[in-house]
Amino acid sequence: MTTTLEASYQPLQAFGSELGDIEETPHDSGVMIHVVPESSRARWNHMEDLDAFFTRMYHYHQKHGFACMMLQEVLELFQFVFVVIFSTFLLNCVDYPILFKDKLDPYKKTNISKVSLGDAVIPTAQCVGSFSLSTWVCLCIALIFWFLRVFKVVCHIFQFWDIKCFFNTALKISDNELDNLTWHEVQRRVREVQKEQQMCIHKTDLSELDIYHRILRFKNYMVAMVNKSLLPPRLQVPLLGEVVFLTHGLKYNLELLLFWGPWAPFENSWHLKEDYRKAAKRHELAAALSKHIMWLALANLLLCPLILLWQILYSFFTYAEIIKREPGSLGLRCWSQYGRLYLRHFNELDHELNARLNRAYSPASKYMNIFTSPLMTVIAKNIMFVAGAFLAVLVVLSFIDEDTLTVEHVLTIITSLTAVVAACRALIPDENVVWCPETLMTAVLAHVHYLPDDWRGRAHKNSVRDKFSQLFPYRAINLFEELLSPILTPYVLWFHTRSRALEFVDFYRNFTVEVVGVGDVCSFAQMDVRRHGNPTWQTSGTGVQKPAGPSETTAYVMPTSIGEQAVPCASNQYTQAEDGKTELSLVHFTMTNPHWQPPPDAESFVDAFRHQAKRDAAGESGPMYAPFAAYSAYAAQLHSGSSLGPEASIMLTSFLRGSQIPAPMSPSASQSVGEAASVAVRGGLSRAEGPYQLSLPRGLPPAISLGASVFGSGVGSGFSSEPVEGELTATDMSLSTLLLHEVHHRHLRRRGYQERESANRALWQRPHHEMAGIREEGPLPSSGQGSASGSGTGTHQNSGDRPAECTPLLTSKHK
Repeated sequence: MTTTLEASYQPLQAFGSELGDIEETPHDSGVMIHVVPESSRARWNHMEDLDAFFTRMYHYHQKHGFACMMLQEVLELFQFVFVVIFSTFLLNCVDYPILFKDKLDPYKKTNISKVSLGDAVIPTAQCVGSFSLSTWVCLCIALIFWFLRVFKVVCHIFQFWDIKCFFNTALKISDNELDNLTWHEVQRRVREVQKEQQMCIHKTDLSELDIYHRILRFKNYMVAMVNKSLLPPRLQVPLLGEVVFLTHGLKYNLELLLFWGPWAPFENSWHLKEDYRKAAKRHELAAALSKHIMWLALANLLLCPLILLWQILYSFFTYAEIIKREPGSLGLRCWSQYGRLYLRHFNELDHELNARLNRAYSPASKYMNIFTSPLMTVIAKNIMFVAGAFLAVLVVLSFIDEDTLTVEHVLTIITSLTAVVAACRALIPDENVVWCPETLMTAVLAHVHYLPDDWRGRAHKNSVRDKFSQLFPYRAINLFEELLSPILTPYVLWFHTRSRALEFVDFYRNFTVEVVGVGDVCSFAQMDVRRHGNPTWQTSGTGVQKPAGPSETTAYVMPTSIGEQAVPCASNQYTQAEDGKTELSLVHFTMTNPHWQPPPDAESFVDAFRHQAKRDAAGESGPMYAPFAAYSAYAAQLHSGSSLGPEASIMLTSFLRGSQIPAPMSPSASQSVGEAASVAVRGGLSRAEGPYQLSLPRGLPPAISLGASVFGSGVGSGFSSEPVEGELTATDMSLSTLLLHEVHHRHLRRRGYQERESANRALWQRPHHEMAGIREEGPLPSSGQGSASGSGTGTHQNSGDRPAECTPLLTSKHK
């Protein structure tokens, strides 16, 4: 091995003993290999835990480097100390009767007319001496917890210092450049380093999907469990009905139980225990898992008082100042934990999900705000009038004489009246709001990508609004659930999670696959449209025929036009992902990683979708689909393209209508626009989705960027060298989402039509007495009802509604 700093090239046979297990090559072939200096290879060659390494590398990029990360963690240590000491001080070291002037100062023995803060503070010795046993116990537990956090921070310093060296040395990226590089660029450099450093010795080249698998291994399992209604728990609450309960505390307990805890099914971060692959041990494993859930519930019950106390104190110190400054801030909405998992794609990183949900925030808020109660509006207006009158008088009096504020409870009354006015104002609808629920729901769908089928055409219903509020609740409701989490988490674990232990065991066995160089991953994360795809979400030409096994059924993709042949898809209701999760995840991953080479089935799906999209845009799909092109162009231009500027809207409309693209701008104008864009995104590229510069597929004009990723990129076709702005990827995905949902509903409408036709033919041939009996039972379902019931996959069903096919269908070879 060479010892020089420069890399050299030597014949392959010189390293036959080292590389012989990787690739077998004749000794006289003359093949040359690239030799990396030993000092560099030894640093990151054969990483023990690539999952943790890639995850830390992603966090290092997203959190702006070593200095920002470590400063944040150290300040969080001081924040914890501050909360504990300050809370203890407020509870034990303040004489509130003196502060409120209810008694004399025992130290000054005089009747003082004005009390200072120092008069109400108890001396330190007397304060410490008054500590109760419960106070000392809480302080000792807090001290132990703080030392554990200190140990964790010290470990992070060493771990992320190694990541810093990797970025600076191997990737040639300094911390000052992190915010000017997208994750896609960092990932590309990591793949190049893999070829030299061989961080993973099982594969010479790591694909983008391999890196995503390692970072999101457990997250993909969570997304799949939510998609198949295994999580989260649904509670029946009196007067409220079914409530989805998933808080940070419960989510932490589930991850501890299912992924990385001492009793987790995973032997390490990348390998599932062998017993979980054996169907014969499913009941034994379920009993053990149920026992572990019981012990975890008991631990949460014992720690409930401490956790609840911490939640209250932390929430008070966090939101008290915000509420005082902006009383209506708790009336704003946020995405719930359940919503973030339900709306998440397979293999979608945090910054990609946040970008989508941030774009959907505005139309989602507008949709929720158009639902108002006329009765509550009348009541709120009158309450606001009375409260506003009192508030105005007190404000005017305080301007006339500031001593008004020193009157007892005046400041409290002013603050309370301000909160009441803000709450009433939130209940009064805006006079300029236009009632367009379906358009707003389409705009939300274009960004969040997933909504149940039965919401289509029913966006004006209060029932749909109530269900959507579970994904997008008020911040006050979200805060209230977090405060109740320490109390409800033991109950949920004991009564709701324990009963599903067998389903968790079956899920791991049926939906875990081993990937070479990656380890065990959730099979849904492979985005295999043949195994986990849904035929109603696929166009013709997708999928590969596969003989159905004894427990599998073969579903067929409905032809999209007359003369086309149906294509078989080897999947069933249990193995299919709900709501088109497989297909939409594949399209999203292809767009954010345009140079990824998908497997043949995925490439076939994307090619078929590209072909169908082009036919829709050109109006070749038939007259019954013509309105969709115009409507999707309007919706996408109004709610997606507008967020990217007028040029994106023009290109989107022109692309769908098939018109000519406007002439390109002059060089000077183009340069000024480019400079403005660079200033706007400087320091923010770390949160960008996909590459900042995209490449267009062959055959499209250079000015067209929208639809570029789906209509050719990443599917093995040729690329043009003309770069365009990477922000247009969001509009590409919004348009593709609308197209895929339209394809899905075409299948459902056609299926419902065929089911009605077959039912009518069957009724026509039945005897008269059978027809009379059917008439007594009720009318035949309409097309919408038939489509929903016929698909069996369109709605997000509860686990209790799932058919008998949910029994383990994929038998394991291990016994």
